[in-house]
Amino acid sequence: MAVEIKDKRHSWELTDTLAELAYLTDAADAEVVGQISQKADRLTTTYVGKGKVEEIRDLRDEQKADVVIFDDELTPTQQRNLEAALQCKVIDRTALILDVFGRHAQTHEGKLQVELAQHQYLLPRLVGQWSHLERLGGGIGTRGPGETQLETDRRIIRRHIQKIEQELDKVRQRRDLHMERRKRAGLPMATLVGYTNAGKSTLFNALSSSDVIAQDQLFSTLDTVTRKLRLSSGGDLLLSDTVGFIQKLSPTVVAAFRATLEELQGSDVLVHVIDVTHAKAAEQAQVVDDTLNDLGLGDKPRILVMNKMDLVESKSTDGQPAFIPTSDKYPTVFVSARKKWNLERLLDEIEGTLLQIDELVDEEEEVEQASD
Repeated sequence: MAVEIKDKRHSWELTDTLAELAYLTDAADAEVVGQISQKADRLTTTYVGKGKVEEIRDLRDEQKADVVIFDDELTPTQQRNLEAALQCKVIDRTALILDVFGRHAQTHEGKLQVELAQHQYLLPRLVGQWSHLERLGGGIGTRGPGETQLETDRRIIRRHIQKIEQELDKVRQRRDLHMERRKRAGLPMATLVGYTNAGKSTLFNALSSSDVIAQDQLFSTLDTVTRKLRLSSGGDLLLSDTVGFIQKLSPTVVAAFRATLEELQGSDVLVHVIDVTHAKAAEQAQVVDDTLNDLGLGDKPRILVMNKMDLVESKSTDGQPAFIPTSDKYPTVFVSARKKWNLERLLDEIEGTLLQIDELVDEEEEVEQASD
């Protein structure tokens, strides 16, 4: 279910955002049996109007659906009201993304971050639910005098959130130590960024001769992976592959994945991978730009990589993709990660960007010495 508010600018059409929601649903191993959209003047306490709620209920009954998924993040009140009206489980886009994350997290750090985001999402939604959180550490002896079940559940979740945050602090401390060692060793780092399913992991495997999971599925990569490469000059480069971005990513999820996203802070150059065959390539590229800006990485040196060029002809009617971004600000390289086209050119561009960074650092040091 997707809603578009009238008189408000939208870069994504309802059909496009519903298609992406269906793709996310597939990544969660669920089957989409129906779709409904609406253009509304405003959102209500049931997110949509009474008539639309009845339409959703009729479709749910007709298709015998177990769950109704909404494309935006619902307030706790909206979710409770919808479940009462529809008499079935209701989840929103954030809950769906967290479910996909939970399926794909492999490392201890990744699992911790998913668990943190899930608990932070759940905390304001406990009202009206009988949570029974004993599996998280509650049970006999955890309830204080006069506490309600709701208060007990909240206390259990808050305590668990605090424990996870402490463990993630240790992860960040270890990462900071690794980053310091890398800097002392003089090893430059490039990190692949991009919209989910843009082909980052396939490109990572092609450049590093690795076997990171690369599937035609959203968020097939969740944990950061780093490999050492040898450049044509003979120097070494650390290349990292990290989680992809997506539109409407909740601030709660971004905050929970701070430990992973901090990997981008320590990178010398960001390699922005774009799927040029996607109909919403321009909008996807903008989502990545906006996310990087929100993370304070807008000024980080960057290279644009137009990926899947081997599919351009088959994806268009005139032999040209619908959209190839151009930029006066960043160098651009056209590649096919799957066919391993033009990868040497990309590595040369990365090396050239690193040399420019070194030259700028040298110039700044000379200016500082002259001022002293």
